[in-house]
Amino acid sequence: MKKILAALLFSWCGLGWAQTAEELLADGKNTENVTTFGMGYDLKMYSPLKQINKSNVRRLVPIWSFSLANDMGEHSQPTIYNGVMYVVNGNWTFAIDVATGRQIWRTPVQYERGALRVATSGALMRGPATIYEGKLFRQTVDAHVLALDMKTGKEIWKQKYAEWKEGYKGVIAPIIANGVLVSGMGGGDSTTRGFVDGYDPETGKQLWRRYTIPAPGEPGSETWPHQTKPDAWKYGGGATWQSASYDPQLDLLYIGTGNAEPYNPTFRDGADCLFTASTLALRPKTGELVWYYQSVPNDSFDFDATAESLLADIRVDGKTRKVLINAHKNGFLYVLDRTNGKPIAANPYVKVNWATHIDLKTGRPVLTDLLERAMKGETVNVFPSRGTNATLIAFNPKTGLVYLNSWNFPRLMKYVDFKFVLGTGSTGIESTMTTPPGEPAGYHMAIEPLSGKVAWQVPMMDFASSAGMLATDGGLLFTGLLTGEVIALDQANGKRLWQFKTGSSVNAPPITYTHRGRQYVTVLSGRGGSIANRVVTDSVPAGGSVWTFALMPN
Repeated sequence: MKKILAALLFSWCGLGWAQTAEELLADGKNTENVTTFGMGYDLKMYSPLKQINKSNVRRLVPIWSFSLANDMGEHSQPTIYNGVMYVVNGNWTFAIDVATGRQIWRTPVQYERGALRVATSGALMRGPATIYEGKLFRQTVDAHVLALDMKTGKEIWKQKYAEWKEGYKGVIAPIIANGVLVSGMGGGDSTTRGFVDGYDPETGKQLWRRYTIPAPGEPGSETWPHQTKPDAWKYGGGATWQSASYDPQLDLLYIGTGNAEPYNPTFRDGADCLFTASTLALRPKTGELVWYYQSVPNDSFDFDATAESLLADIRVDGKTRKVLINAHKNGFLYVLDRTNGKPIAANPYVKVNWATHIDLKTGRPVLTDLLERAMKGETVNVFPSRGTNATLIAFNPKTGLVYLNSWNFPRLMKYVDFKFVLGTGSTGIESTMTTPPGEPAGYHMAIEPLSGKVAWQVPMMDFASSAGMLATDGGLLFTGLLTGEVIALDQANGKRLWQFKTGSSVNAPPITYTHRGRQYVTVLSGRGGSIANRVVTDSVPAGGSVWTFALMPN
């Protein structure tokens, strides 16, 4: 009876409020909806849509824009369901009519303002507006996760998951996997111990917690210096501040963990420090750890492994393999077997000087002398400081190529003394970051994932890109620039075919979808985040907005 009434409501008002697990699994098949982050659970950032293509993209024009009443930065991806667009940022949650850009409702985020002292970049939100069975789920900067009614924006439940005064913060949207709301946490540069939580989406009851750093006696705890530094594990980092991907056939959720804390390995005795800088495969129902791959044992250069893992089935040595592709912050493009975590390939996609290569037999990086020199007190220049700036990559299964925005941004760093103060920064380094004079700030790139061969690259001279990449069957790549442009590139060679200047930096992943059969492209604009603010400073104004584009009629 409830389903019949719901169907009648939809036909009467044209707006849908409920949404099912089946619709999450089918994301990408119904192009009228975008119900998960990354255009699908596999985070491929790929769409088969081709109404907008290389031959007509010059006719792409803005249909509407919408102010997000926010100056702290826009990093999230809109969610589309039955003609309604849902958008989250650090201060608001919105429901917007897709066709007109008119507000349906908005709900302010209630949080303790003191939490902004911990979240030094302000109140930010990464990922999507997560929706499931009539509810919208999100985090708040003061370390809460909550559910809103999709129809009204009214709060249904709210749970505190950590204490912001201890360095924890909410920056990442949760994900629904196998009926469980799975939620990470931020604060990996402070005195925190990372974890992933599972919640009942109906009630908000916590079902499980998987710490990313084991307690003494738990598997992996032998990789921490319990004898000499018995408290190191309690504040050892391993934050889970970027989005997870999910394979429903294997029932595995893949999430990356952040750097070890402090960066200075002296305070951790140079131990491997599991499960920091790792990719974890978890059972969403229980939080069981099925496998892990630690890409950077004894992470001493802030090489988070949190970059989203893209899932694909590709041919390897003549056989189709289920793989996970990760453009790591450390500068290597990894291909792992996602059934067991074994490395298949790992090739540098930017300049790397901290390691010579990745040993595929052991999975460990083969280090240069850079770490040894830093440990002796030398100031060293680490390439890269980040291969990408925490942005989604794209994969087109028809071309077999990975598309990404890379950064040429080394870190000049020196290890220094560290005094523990609960709730404050705990890096143990002094550092500066800048692009070498005369060199590109970064590149738009297309890469063959197994060989690491660069199919093409186009330099970005002024600023690198902090926006995600979206590939379509129209032969296009959509992305954005810190100077405010939304751009379309030719997938074959990276040539810029179209651009539109928004009012602020584009840090967010674009999406594409149809509404009543017409293809649209939408992206958020709004300068924010510590690196983007540091790079462009006040040369680009702040101010959040949504921009939606479609082809101008003939």
